[in-house]
Amino acid sequence: MSGQTERKTNGHVDTQTTETATHLKYFSLVTLMLQNAVFILMMRYVRTRPGDMFMSTTAVIMSEVLKFLACFIIIFYKEGSVRAFLSHLNENIIQQPMDCLKISVPSIIYTVQNNLLFVAVSNLDAAVFQVTYQLKILTTALFSVLMLGKPLSRLQWLALFILFCGVALVQVQPSNSSQSKVAVEQRPLLGLVAVLVQCCLSGFAGVYFEKILKGTNQSIWLRNVQLGIIGSVIGLITMEINDGPKVTEKGFFFGYDYVVWTVICLQSFGGLVVAVVVKYADNILKGFATSGAIIISCIAAIYFFDFHLSLQFFVGATLVIISVFMYSKYVPMKPIATLTVNQKV
Repeated sequence: MSGQTERKTNGHVDTQTTETATHLKYFSLVTLMLQNAVFILMMRYVRTRPGDMFMSTTAVIMSEVLKFLACFIIIFYKEGSVRAFLSHLNENIIQQPMDCLKISVPSIIYTVQNNLLFVAVSNLDAAVFQVTYQLKILTTALFSVLMLGKPLSRLQWLALFILFCGVALVQVQPSNSSQSKVAVEQRPLLGLVAVLVQCCLSGFAGVYFEKILKGTNQSIWLRNVQLGIIGSVIGLITMEINDGPKVTEKGFFFGYDYVVWTVICLQSFGGLVVAVVVKYADNILKGFATSGAIIISCIAAIYFFDFHLSLQFFVGATLVIISVFMYSKYVPMKPIATLTVNQKV
């Protein structure tokens, strides 16, 4: 009798666990989709609206500052006391200067990448940017093969080719067919160059960072503290070079309002939220999220930014969405030993 009761109890627990996992997957899907879409749409809005324009270099700095402060709080909560918190930082940051030197490489790249993000979104429609930025899948795949020796299936290589064709088709469409009407001057070629460089930097930095994470035992929160501190310093240097006189004249927070702060928070905390929920999302779910973000961006751009959907853009975006699904689904099977190592990391 007790055995039957135990089986029923276990069955009930298994059902609850399955339901919880399902709910977490759907929550991850919605979170990833909204993060990808809303952030770019709001950034496009604040960079193209009339009125006083904030300096993007200051926004990058504030994003890095908020990110490492949030990670400070998380680490403090996990350590449980001020003494343990300070000891943890001393052992893993102050006493390991070479480790910080290694992490400075992706930190510098991410800071440059975030500055390029503002340039790209300021000069490209949100929908065009979302589609073009998927080239980071191609660059990440190439760097993964070269730096980590990761294998790709034949269908994944085909997906990368389709992705390239889709992005190319979006770019060769007539310029007057999709350019939205905004209050500031648009330089699509500059935006395209910015997003292409950003994709290359994103691919390299992501793979380099993955290689660092696999070779050490530090948590992702500690790594984000290192990235944020170094990124803030690099951001200050970038600000001084690009906007030094303007910041001195008008002030660091010139042009800031609640919308700008919302964009900064989305950029800073959004990445941390994605880092948390991404472990509940498999590759196919990430593909759904990316595709959903492209669709949301297209619909929102039509209604809010007077974006004109051309046939070339529709076909190109469709090819990109198909390629994302293909690349996410047809992943080569990992050897059992490799899978075990990755799970430990």
